[in-house]
Amino acid sequence: MSQIDDAPPPRAWDAIIIGSGFGGAMAALPLVNAGWRVLMLERGGWVARGPDNWGGRGAGLLTPHYTMETPYRVTAGHYRYDTGAWHCVGGQSVFYGGASFRYRARDFEHDPHVVGDSGAEWPWRYADLEPWYVHAERLLGVAGETGADPTEPPRSTPFPHAPAPLSRPSRMIADAARRLGLNPFRIPLAISYERGDERRACISCGTCDGYACAAEAKNDLATAVIPSLVRHGMTLRTNTVCVRLVHARGRVVAVECVDRVTGQPSRYVAGRVVLAAGALATPHLLLASGLDRASPARDAIGRYLTRHCNAVVFGVYPRRPNPAGEFDKQVAIHDAYDGAALPGAPAGTLGGIQQLTPPAGLVRAYMPAVVRMPAALLVQHATGLLCMAEDQPLQANGVSLDEGTRDRYGMPRLHVRHLYTARDRAAAGALATLARRILYEAGAAFTWTHHIETFSHALGTVRMGSDERTAPLDGDGRFRGVDNLFVADGSAIPRSGGVNPSLTIAATALRS
Repeated sequence: MSQIDDAPPPRAWDAIIIGSGFGGAMAALPLVNAGWRVLMLERGGWVARGPDNWGGRGAGLLTPHYTMETPYRVTAGHYRYDTGAWHCVGGQSVFYGGASFRYRARDFEHDPHVVGDSGAEWPWRYADLEPWYVHAERLLGVAGETGADPTEPPRSTPFPHAPAPLSRPSRMIADAARRLGLNPFRIPLAISYERGDERRACISCGTCDGYACAAEAKNDLATAVIPSLVRHGMTLRTNTVCVRLVHARGRVVAVECVDRVTGQPSRYVAGRVVLAAGALATPHLLLASGLDRASPARDAIGRYLTRHCNAVVFGVYPRRPNPAGEFDKQVAIHDAYDGAALPGAPAGTLGGIQQLTPPAGLVRAYMPAVVRMPAALLVQHATGLLCMAEDQPLQANGVSLDEGTRDRYGMPRLHVRHLYTARDRAAAGALATLARRILYEAGAAFTWTHHIETFSHALGTVRMGSDERTAPLDGDGRFRGVDNLFVADGSAIPRSGGVNPSLTIAATALRS
């Protein structure tokens, strides 16, 4: 792909897109289609595809694309630890599992039990975003089952593609849920199940979540969107670290960068700048550039971080439920999404339950060394249900700069502070109780619960909204106080909802 990266940059661009994930790629699309000269800057490189993706080093955390070169310091109550970040063309989409849910219509309405006094409100409603959901689903080739989800929002069109047949463990979970009077349905997945002129068919290898797709059947952005953007004129520069947005008189006048390989500085100019580096990196760059001082919602920049309160409940069986290693992230259960009468459930939206059993290789990559091998063996006798609870947006949760420590690019270190509320944990606990019932009904001998503390669903740190005093972005994603700066990633999403946020990020970026 060197012909992409070596394209000579013009003196000025119509638009610069910082980041190539769901927000950046989708924000670039209408500009490229309109004939704009678009430069996309990506901190990482291309992820190679092939048999090595299935190997012992194929799990995302073990690849060079997850790096601690600029570690984030995380404080969660009494716990402190450092965490890294994903840097690659396509962003985290390359390593995600393909789940492509729309937010429910009620997720765009006010829920006082979740929002409280945080001021987190959408500037528009579901109906305003629905056409863009349609567009995003087509671009990503989403396969789903229209009308089976009891909480499905209104749709103007069916899913673009039909899902694949259920695997053995998926049928086991779905049958157990039905016996309990629940309504399991198919997870909408951005995966190609039929071979076409530009589509490769899924081979059901089971390595979707946490892995780059070796067969290129998962329609991540580096596979399904960015190559087309380049063919239509966009210039992509990889291994380019953005370190400062230079601003004057209410506009960004330059983007300053450092080459990640050579250390060579560079400077780019454009009429529009779209920041889409992610819900941690985007406020990092804004704060490091002093752009918070230009905003009437200065106190909200970097704040109100959400990331879902997630836990996987594993059911362990005497016999291996998936001896063939089939892909089993296929079934979801939303009967308790709106806060059904579950033991210990708080008022308001709870969230969803999704089938998720990570491959043994992924368990070995993610688990602490002391339990790595036993857990990898145990998971081969297990099926998992991911409980995804909406967490409350709090002003105290967010990011700040440590000016006393800088990385090799000159950026101040980012400090992340986050704690779940009692309501967050109660919502996740109620969903976990239901998940255990399903797993025992499916024949599990016992269950155990693994709490997820990653920032893979991080949202809300530069949120959009109608009130300029509490929302740094307007309804079009424009950064209030800076005329030519837009934000188009998860940081713009004011609430986490109870489903995976990738499709909503994509649709919102297309709309902006």
